[in-house]
Amino acid sequence: MTQQQEAPTKTVRLPRALTVRELAEALNLTVIDIIKEVMKRGVMASINQSLDYEVAAAAAESLGFAVESEEDTAAPEAEVAVVEGEVEPDEDPALLQTRPPVVVVMGHVDHGKTSLLDAIRETKVAAGEFGAITQHIGAYQVEVKGHKITFIDTPGHEAFTQLRARGASVTDIAVLVVAADDGVMPQTLEAIDHAKAAGVPIIVAINKTDLPAANPEKVKQDLTQHNIVIEEYGGDVIAVPVSAKTREGLDNLLEQILLVAEVTVDPKANPNRPAEGVIIESEMAANRGPMATLIVQKGTLRVGDIITAGPAWGKVKAMFDDRGKKVTEALPSMPVEVMGLTTVPRAGDVFTTVADEKEGREAAEEREREVTDSTRAVTLEAISGDIAAGRISDLNIIIKGDTHGSVEAIRQSLERQGAVDVRVNIIHSAAGNVSESDVMLAAASRAIVIAFNVKIDIGARRVAETERVDIRTYQIIYELIEDVEKAVKGLMAPVFAEIIDGHAEVRAVFRVRGGRIAGCMVSDGFVRRNSLARVMRGGEMIHESRVSSLRRFKEDVREVTNGLECGIGVEKFETFAEGDIIEAFHTEQRG
Repeated sequence: MTQQQEAPTKTVRLPRALTVRELAEALNLTVIDIIKEVMKRGVMASINQSLDYEVAAAAAESLGFAVESEEDTAAPEAEVAVVEGEVEPDEDPALLQTRPPVVVVMGHVDHGKTSLLDAIRETKVAAGEFGAITQHIGAYQVEVKGHKITFIDTPGHEAFTQLRARGASVTDIAVLVVAADDGVMPQTLEAIDHAKAAGVPIIVAINKTDLPAANPEKVKQDLTQHNIVIEEYGGDVIAVPVSAKTREGLDNLLEQILLVAEVTVDPKANPNRPAEGVIIESEMAANRGPMATLIVQKGTLRVGDIITAGPAWGKVKAMFDDRGKKVTEALPSMPVEVMGLTTVPRAGDVFTTVADEKEGREAAEEREREVTDSTRAVTLEAISGDIAAGRISDLNIIIKGDTHGSVEAIRQSLERQGAVDVRVNIIHSAAGNVSESDVMLAAASRAIVIAFNVKIDIGARRVAETERVDIRTYQIIYELIEDVEKAVKGLMAPVFAEIIDGHAEVRAVFRVRGGRIAGCMVSDGFVRRNSLARVMRGGEMIHESRVSSLRRFKEDVREVTNGLECGIGVEKFETFAEGDIIEAFHTEQRG
């Protein structure tokens, strides 16, 4: 606990039960701040989800508040929640106004997600305006019977989950696109699990209903097998037949989005306050410098405002809407492209408005210092310690196995490991190698990845290292179950985990006195002499030992970094081939 947390300057009185939104209002913080804090405690919560008092109190204390229960105090009901310290009073509910819902569209790669988004945009944007669009900013708004809807046009559910992994809970509704002629596919199931983990309501758009092979009923039946039960089957999920090609069903889909927004989500914000929101996309433009696409979540952003986002800050010099037109202000849920930041922020960074340039610069510098320490590594040992200390009551797990049968057997075995006070949540399970998508979902959900008799994609390893995700590999099922059982009981001891340092590609093989060495180019990270190393060929490991020699220009060196050529010798290995990858790594204690 930090010094600030040991000596809180503000006291807050909390009821025994409250929602994420109510806690955010009580602390005068954003919903994103609260969701990030409760996620650290293993709780996946949406904006309107109720929180246990213990979880809410722990989150508030971590954010620098002293917490009192309303049942333990005689505070009058009319008193504001925050009673000490220099902090703004709670936002008056009377100031909140309905804002447009923010929708993400996900689905299998060939099921028409992009076509559906294009069809909606072309249908609902005036022809002259649509034809004048010169750039793509990653999000846009359409108007339906006087009501607006904001669509986030992400490349896939991995991008959506990447936003969540960085604390950005920006989406209100997920539209799941399933092709009527193809049905539920592996990526469909991934998208379902990503949406469920985010805690957002799902609407199914059954696309390509114009095709002769279309079978919407089979799609509905297949979805039921994966716990997506359509309304007509007695469930609570709306399914809408559509055709991106003929435009059939688009109006009905948009109306259903508005209905779910009104009945289930009820999105509201106060537009009359400093703006806050989330970065959706960013780039370094040749003529404009750093450009960031953002969605305002509360308040109104205006040209001339000073904002900070991660390590970036700056005065808003110009704003452009999704049609490329200059605008002077952006209301809640409105996507705009902003010019004027000092550097390019990351997608998922939360932006806030500050009073002046000095405050903006200081906030950005502080965030830059904190970036490496902001995410605590999520390991099975660390979670076990949190369970033992009573800090969390959920263990989130992603399972990847060699066959559907083994995955299902592991799933059933692990779900039985839950105890009275600890719940094991399998948030995604599938056959196949561990992918980047799996690791991003784990990062967003504070989950452990269990890999049973499968490989870990190189990209997945890199993301796991960056996002500090624990991937556990097993070949024996009882060892896997035993580890989870120990974690649930809070008995796991710290272990040593491997950290990938870098990769080098073999470009040539040379014979030297005493054997052969590989002439390499370091493609990322670094390689050190005496580092642990494995030789990969065709994605498979063929040898593991350590780097026995490292030379550059005939000189022995200690380290070679990204983009440089070198000669690498690997202990007890000589049969290098061009195209081999040498992966350097080390181990460190986790937990």
